[in-house]
Amino acid sequence: MNLYEKYRPQKFEEVLGQAKAVQTVERLTGKSWGGQAFWISGASGTGKTTLARIIAARGADDLCVDEYDSADCLTMEALDRIDREQTMYGWGKGGRAYIVNEAHGLRSLTVRRLLGLLERIPSHVVWIFTTTREGQDKLFDDQIDASPLLSRCHEIRLTNQGLNKVFAVRAQQIAQAENLDGKPLAKYEQLARDCHNNLRMMLQQIAAGVMAE
Repeated sequence: MNLYEKYRPQKFEEVLGQAKAVQTVERLTGKSWGGQAFWISGASGTGKTTLARIIAARGADDLCVDEYDSADCLTMEALDRIDREQTMYGWGKGGRAYIVNEAHGLRSLTVRRLLGLLERIPSHVVWIFTTTREGQDKLFDDQIDASPLLSRCHEIRLTNQGLNKVFAVRAQQIAQAENLDGKPLAKYEQLARDCHNNLRMMLQQIAAGVMAE
């Protein structure tokens, strides 16, 4: 397991540098978890998938969370299955969650099908889409009007500001825990700048030994 996955936050309070986004999500899911969709955008490595998984886990057991690594994986066959499946309650917590990463890659046929599914989300189901800020700016391909899809989602924007020190401190803690630390905090802050505040990239560098003596 890579360091990013090993130390991925499991609770809202563990998400770094995204207080506003976390507060918004907690408010939206506090009284009623299901029956809604989220669209999470932000720069790479700032916690989009992490936040999506925490939202999903709030109402659905792991076996009832379907995660698609990219929009290309969300085929029409998969949507047919989901359409049938989401009418049934899940195991344990009772909910079902569907996470679609790299959602800016959705194509017109998929979007049209999603519009219908998102119009009638059962009370025990959540949908969560994640995309980079650049992806959202381009939204989908040139032939798609993204507005109807976005109008069915709560938009959650992750910030890339003020993350340098926060990520540096966390990266140093992880490096120390893994016996990979040999540098002062200032070096971790420089690493954060070099990686454009992408914590995943920072931990990949640490795993490669760049912070060891």
